[in-house]
Amino acid sequence: MIGGETCGELRSIKISMGWADSGLFNEKYRVVAVEAERLTVKGIITGIVLTIVNSDPAMPLSAEQYPLGKLVALSDPSAFVQN
Repeated sequence: MIGGETCGELRSIKISMGWADSGLFNEKYRVVAVEAERLTVKGIITGIVLTIVNSDPAMPLSAEQYPLGKLVALSDPSAFVQN
């Protein structure tokens, strides 16, 4: 799931995976590619490349929303209370 709120240059992105223990959420990432259904980011410290799939086709991703080089942070979806 892609979503979140803007904080200065950082944009918080929620992803639905079981990655909480991997340190994935402790790193910042740069946007390296964006398509309507995918966002590809690269860790600024580790260099790990992740492709995040947008689960909501009604809200496609755009280059205006995620310009190349934009700094983003990933957030653990288990940290959010579900309604």
